[in-house]
Amino acid sequence: MKSKPGNSEGRFAYEGLDRVIHERARLSVLTSLITNPKGVSFNDLKQLCALTDGNLSRHLSVLEEAKMVEIIRGHDRNRPQTICRITASGRRRYLDYLETLEQVVRDAAGVEKSEGTAPDLLNGLEPSGA
Repeated sequence: MKSKPGNSEGRFAYEGLDRVIHERARLSVLTSLITNPKGVSFNDLKQLCALTDGNLSRHLSVLEEAKMVEIIRGHDRNRPQTICRITASGRRRYLDYLETLEQVVRDAAGVEKSEGTAPDLLNGLEPSGA
């Protein structure tokens, strides 16, 4: 349930920041897949996201378990080939996640416009432990 902008209870809870997606490598994988709806080969995805075989495999397993991606194993000219695709539910979750990120940006931009830049906001604050 999303809180309304005027409602201060949980205003900055950002419940839509899905923990499955909110990890750099998985966000990279899903962004690559949403921009390639027909799917991406494992090797191409590995290069697009700058991941190792093992790292990509692990993140794909998490996303597959969450039913956000599907992995299609087959052959191309007698060579094994793995294609990764985002699912319909994965696409919905990803787009909901982006909506929440957009709200974070709007909230932060509102502070900057009304109260100055980040350095202005920090001016006069002392680091903890000082």
